[in-house]
Amino acid sequence: MIFSAASLALNQLFSKSFRVVLWKSLGLTIAMLIGLWFAFDLAYQSFALPMIGADSWIAAILSWILGAGLVLSLGFLIAPVTSIFGGFFIDDIAEAVEQKHYPNDPSGEPLPVAKSALLSLKFTLLVISTNILALMLLLVPGVNLIIFFVANGYLLGREYFQFAALRFLSPKEADNLRHKASGTVFIGGLVITIFLSIPLLNLLTPLFAAALMMHVFKKIQRKY
Repeated sequence: MIFSAASLALNQLFSKSFRVVLWKSLGLTIAMLIGLWFAFDLAYQSFALPMIGADSWIAAILSWILGAGLVLSLGFLIAPVTSIFGGFFIDDIAEAVEQKHYPNDPSGEPLPVAKSALLSLKFTLLVISTNILALMLLLVPGVNLIIFFVANGYLLGREYFQFAALRFLSPKEADNLRHKASGTVFIGGLVITIFLSIPLLNLLTPLFAAALMMHVFKKIQRKY
C-alpha cells in the first residue's frame, strides 16, 4: 500500500499543479528571509555599530562574521520555512491528487484557512521540538537517529493523514480511522521522514507528504 502510494505521489510531484504550489511557497520563503536579512542589518547598523565604532577593525571583523553566520542560518531556514508556507497550500495538492486519481469519488472539502494555518504551525513546532531532542542526544551513538526517524515518522504520519482525512471526515471519525490503521500511517510517516532528510528534495516535503497521505487515506478508507 505504502509503496504504491509513494510511487503515485512521486510521479505527480513535478506536475504543473504541484510546481505552482512550490513556487508560491518558495516565493513567500525568499520574501520572508530577505525581510529578516534587512531587519537584522538595520538592527546591527542602528544599535551594535554605534557602540563599537563604524571605522574600527572590530566592526569590520564582526560584520564579516555576522554576515557569514546570517547567510548560513538563512540557508538552513529555507527548508523548514518553505514547509511552513507549503502547509498553507496543501489543499491545492489534495485537489490535484483527487482530480487525477479519484475523479469519480466525492470531492473533499478544503480546510478553513485558520484551521489549515494552525495545522501547519502545529506540525512545524512538533517537528522542530523532536529534532531538538534528537540533537540533544547526539552524543549517544545511534539513539538520536532512531529517535529522529521514529518520532518524525509518528508525527508526520499523524499530521498529514489527519489533514487528508479531515477533508472528508469529522475530527472524531478521522481519529478513529487513523487508530485503526496506525501501523500503515506510521510507515507512511517514515517514508516522509526519509524524504525530509534528503537535501534539496526536502523543499518538496509538504507536496510529497500531502499527496502520499491522500493516497494512503483513500486506500485505508476503502479497506475499513
